[in-house]
Amino acid sequence: MAGARHETRAEPATADREIVISRVVDAPRELVFEAFTEIRHLSQWWGPNGFTTTTRSFEFREGAVWDFVMHGPDGTDYPEWITWTEIVPPERIAMLHGESRDDPDAFESVLTFAPQGTATRIEMRTIFPTKELRDRAATEYHAVEGGEQTLSHLAAYAEGIAR
Repeated sequence: MAGARHETRAEPATADREIVISRVVDAPRELVFEAFTEIRHLSQWWGPNGFTTTTRSFEFREGAVWDFVMHGPDGTDYPEWITWTEIVPPERIAMLHGESRDDPDAFESVLTFAPQGTATRIEMRTIFPTKELRDRAATEYHAVEGGEQTLSHLAAYAEGIAR
């Protein structure tokens, strides 16, 4: 008689440094990916509620950068710098995100785009250099809420195009 199999999944070694946010977007994967990879789209939806974005430079290819400023609803400017480290259309984007090219507190994000019927499940997994930086991003900068709002804006934008 065969014994019962029990599968366990080990937590990733980075679990205490991660923020993971996902959302289903009612639009085809290729369109959702495009909305994340072309500046004409990104500038329409990027950022949490009340924020706008001014792009200083943008090139979407591995090793290239998106240099931009996020403008908060209170008028505060936040310089941002993203370097694209891996691009697998239309499945995956990996990036290093910080305030500048040499930001020692820069964090890694991996976005996956998975078909879910006619919709797309996007997952954004962000890994910070330390647990303390993750906790600070979550409490001081409301990274979880901001990430959820940003993906909500992406969903509304992509779904509007898909209609």
